[in-house]
Parts: sequence; C-alpha cells; structure tokens
Amino acid sequence: MQLTNFTDYGLRALIYLAMLPKDKLANITEVTEAFDVSRNHMVKIINKLGQLGYIETVRGKNGGIRLGKPAMHINLGDVVRAIEPLQIVNCSPEFCHITSACRLKNILANAKEAFLIELDKHLLSDLVEDNSPLIKILNVSI
Repeated sequence: MQLTNFTDYGLRALIYLAMLPKDKLANITEVTEAFDVSRNHMVKIINKLGQLGYIETVRGKNGGIRLGKPAMHINLGDVVRAIEPLQIVNCSPEFCHITSACRLKNILANAKEAFLIELDKHLLSDLVEDNSPLIKILNVSI
C-alpha cells in the first residue's frame, strides 16, 4: 500500500510541528523548505489538517501554525483515516465485472485493516521524542 503524497506530506508537516518547542510557531514556508515540496501543495495540506483540528493557525503579524493538540494525542491511524482515500481497488460493478464473485477484495480489505491497526499503535509523539537525528536533519531549534 502506498500513501498519497498528500498524506505523506501531511504526516511530515505534523512531524515538523511536533519537533517545535510548545511556544514556537512555524510558517508554511519553513515546512515547505524542510521537505522541498511546493508551497501551493503544502497550503492545501495545512488547510485540511487545520479543518481536522490537527493544526492550529494563528493569524496576525506574529502568526503561524502549530499543532492543534499535543503530539501524544495524535494517533497516526486516525490521521491517515482522515486524509487518505483508503480505497485500494475499485470494486464497483460498473468498474469490475467479477466483483460479485471476487475474493481478492476481501483479502485487500483485510490487508488495509491490518495496516491501519499497526498505525493505530503509534502516536505522533513516538516519532519525535528523543530523536536528536531528526532535530539535526530538520534544523529545528528547540
């Protein structure tokens, strides 16, 4: 299973924000530069994560973005479910004429569920706590 770039960079943005000190705000430019992704794409990602409550935006002169809740309360499985289109294959009868007799769709559904169950075991904080190599790579000052 491969995540979309949207989900991939969404998780990366959350990682970046989780690395920041609690009182520090980031801006979208910092996040886009950290991961070499287009600003336009990151704006859409940040907007979606903001709508879902994972990111908080602070407007104004000293504004920016930060996590909308503590990293220890952000479950990776929940994030992926919220932003990833999790349909592995299109099994609609209009698209696939064997769907009524197909056993593959159940296998794929079970595999997807196993993938999500594994993600459910991990929090955003698991990715960033005591991770000094990540601090260096992202050049985050804590």
